[in-house]
Amino acid sequence: MAPQRDDEHGGLSRRDLLIRVGAVGAFAVAGPVKASALPQAEAREALETFTAAEASIVEAIVERLIPTDENGPGAREARAAHYIDRALGGALSSSREAYRAGLEAVDRYARQAKGAPFTSLPTEAQDAVLKDMEANVATGFVPNSASFFELLRAHTMQGTFSDPYYGGNANFVGWDLIGYPGVRVAVSPEEQRMDAHPAPTHKSAYDYAMFSKRRPARAAIDEPTHHGD
Repeated sequence: MAPQRDDEHGGLSRRDLLIRVGAVGAFAVAGPVKASALPQAEAREALETFTAAEASIVEAIVERLIPTDENGPGAREARAAHYIDRALGGALSSSREAYRAGLEAVDRYARQAKGAPFTSLPTEAQDAVLKDMEANVATGFVPNSASFFELLRAHTMQGTFSDPYYGGNANFVGWDLIGYPGVRVAVSPEEQRMDAHPAPTHKSAYDYAMFSKRRPARAAIDEPTHHGD
């Protein structure tokens, strides 16, 4: 059953997106965002795995899955695409071929169904393509469009809300969005109260010695800088 539409644009609000994903992992496309509401895009970073064309499509997709809105920055500002690009050279390397074939299929279907490459489409048309993928009616995908949509959705969520040490959640925008105050090695009695709202630490787990001594392999190219300084 299709989810109820409840915002002024006729799409799902991001709050509903996060609730639905957190509860059942269901529908992950939010309503269109006015271009005037988007912040200035940051300069492109060097790619590790994607081609430039692939990176452009992924950037556009993650921006539609968790867009910037009145609640704050979204997946683009969190650098979710950067996280995916890095992870495909390491922990997610088994998904590299799925991305190569899937992104080609996204662009091909966008041209066939909407008459233009995915990155050239207005946000409403991009959302329509993603909804077709989620509903498994978009053609040209192997094994099917829903599988690739779920892969994109899962990795976008990881890149937005995981520890920033892994390349996403830049400036802790994902944690701030959901109200997660960050890693703590000590918690005061006041902070343990049910009505407490601890101030964000804006620190990665790997800013603490107990974690940094056991850094996971392939988490970073260079030695990580301290977050939140």
